[in-house]
This record gives sequence, structure tokens and C-alpha cells, in this order.
Amino acid sequence: MRANDAYISIQAVSKHFGPVRAVDDISIDIRSGEFFSLLGASGCGKTTLLRMIAGFESPTHGEIVIEGVPMSQVPPYRRPTNMVFQNYAIFPHLTVSKNLAYGLRYEKIDKAEMNTRVGEALEMVKLGGFGARRSHELSGGQRQRVALARALIKRPKVLLLDEPLGALDKKLRADMQLELRALQESVGITFIFVTHDQEEAMTLSDRIAVMSHGQVLQIASPKELYNRPVNVEVADFIGQMNFIDASVSRMSGERAELDTAGLGRISAPTGEASFFQEGDAIVVAIRPEKLTLSGDRNGGREGVQGVMRAATYLGDRSHYYVDLPGREEPLVVAGSDSGPMDHDPLERGSPVLVSWADDALVLLPRDEALASASREESSSNGT
Repeated sequence: MRANDAYISIQAVSKHFGPVRAVDDISIDIRSGEFFSLLGASGCGKTTLLRMIAGFESPTHGEIVIEGVPMSQVPPYRRPTNMVFQNYAIFPHLTVSKNLAYGLRYEKIDKAEMNTRVGEALEMVKLGGFGARRSHELSGGQRQRVALARALIKRPKVLLLDEPLGALDKKLRADMQLELRALQESVGITFIFVTHDQEEAMTLSDRIAVMSHGQVLQIASPKELYNRPVNVEVADFIGQMNFIDASVSRMSGERAELDTAGLGRISAPTGEASFFQEGDAIVVAIRPEKLTLSGDRNGGREGVQGVMRAATYLGDRSHYYVDLPGREEPLVVAGSDSGPMDHDPLERGSPVLVSWADDALVLLPRDEALASASREESSSNGT
């Protein structure tokens, strides 16, 4: 992203609480109208960063710029942002309409205009006719919609959302994800969304920043994060992954010859991993659905022979666990009901052949020095 494309620019921002670096030298550029997610485990710094954008916390170092204006001296109520909290913070003694109108009381607009905006906001979140209800008369999903409408009625340029779906059950959460994305597309403003749920971030986002220990590990689209993570931590956080220790025995153009624990000697494309050298210890990552099982140990296919340890049926897919020589953990192979297998189901202890396509292998750094180089290369490539 070019600097002049940034609508929100987080510039070398840090936040320290005593000796704790909750946010550690983070720089992110966010586009206008983008649905951008901050993803990470509890304590990674994502909510602290969101609160600094809102103005509820001040950076120890760095600057946050919105639409070209530095925010360091701008109080929260004067920023072009509004925030939706995880607990919704709906006033229980007020009706839905009065909850929505509360934030407009200081904008010096007449009653007719206020009523019009309240009605429009209710329709926007599909709560037309609910204006006279109180909080206890609403479901969890309806309370979440009220919180969204109360934030949007102020017509912010940026909406900040701090795990707003966290209190909902799984099915309602999935339904609200679709509604939230549709709402963002209809209003056309920038959403910055905090979550620890990788599936939720993948469903909603244009781009995702994966965070850990106050730092950003990678910024990319959901597809890029899933298929081309820059290190083991990102790969492990986004979906399920098999990790195989390996060493680089020889580099040849855009390919590397690898000695692996479990797959034997294999050849793999290096892709963008140009910082690897011969002799480096690395990790080969393979998604379970990128592997194929065959009961035919010969079959003319290249692969590695193993033994079926177990299989689990998960409804929309099955997982097969295969023991490989030289590897303690089983390799996980995933497939749909028709399966990745070209034969009748195998019994425990049956011999199998595990094979994969050339582009299924992702080469990742094993140590932090190489991981840092990988992150810097990813950043310089504009992801």
C-alpha cells in the first residue's frame, strides 16, 4: 500500500503499562471503506490498540493519523470514530429509540431530525418497530443490533468493534457475521474489528493483522494468510496445519532439496522464501486438506508410505491420522465425505500412501531471526 492510500495510519505506535509492552512498535495503514480485523489470542494487544485509535488510551510512543490529521491531541468525542463494546453497554432504563437518540442529544439537532435518524438507524439494523422496547425485551442478537445502530447513528467515518459478537451463541454468531458484513458494505465506512476467533476474522475481513505479544506478525487478506503464512505462529493460529522439521540440503533456482523428519528427502518450490540458505533448519507446513491418501502403496504416485492410526468423522469432513516413519506425531489428512481416499475406508493399522501437490508445501523459518526476515519481506511486498 502506498502511503497516500492510507485513511488510517498507525505509525510506530507503542503502549507501555509499566514494564509491560502491551503494544510494541506497530505500524499499519488501513484503507477507506475497508473491513480490517485485528486477530490474536487474549493479551496480544489488539484491544489496547483499538482503544488508542478511539482515544481512550494514549500511545507511549508513535502517532495515529486519521484522514491526514494526527490524533494525539484530539479527545475521543472529537474523533471521527465510534465504538461498539463487547458488552453492548445499552441503558436498561431507556427504550431502544431513546438509547439510539442518546448520542444525538448534544448535536443541537431538532426533534424531527432526531426522530428521522432514529427511524433510519432502526431500519438499517432490521429493528423497525422495536423502538418502544427495553433491553430486557430483546434477544442477544437484537441487543447487538441496538449497539451497532447507536454507534452508526452518529455517522462516524470509522467504526471500531471490540469483539461485539463474543456473547452470542454459535449459530446466532454465524448469522450476525453475515449481517455485519452486509451492513458494512451498505454504509461504506471503515470498520476495524477485534476478535480472537480466526474463522470470524476470515469470514468478515478484507485484510487481517495477526498479532502476538504486542506485535504484528503478518498483515494480509484471508486467502493469503491461509495459503502463505510467513511463520509457524501465524500458520498455527490460522486453521489446522501439519508441521514437519526439515533442513535445506541444496538450493537450485526456485527449488530446494529438503531432508525432512517423516517425509524423507523431498523437493519443494521456495516461493517467496528467498532468505533460506543451504544448511538452514526450517519447517515444512502442509494443510490437511492438501494431502491425499491412497490404499494402493504403489499406484504410480509419488509420496510417503505410512500406517493408518485412526479416523474421525466430523460431518462435513473426516480427519485421518497417519503414522510416518521418523515422526512422533501423526500426519493429519482431511477430506470431504467422499474423502481424499480412492478406495474403501481403511482399518486401523492399514498401510497407506500419503501424497501431495507441489504447491501444497509451505516453507517457513524455524528460528526467530529468519521469522523476522520473513515478516520484513512480507511487509516490503505490500501485504
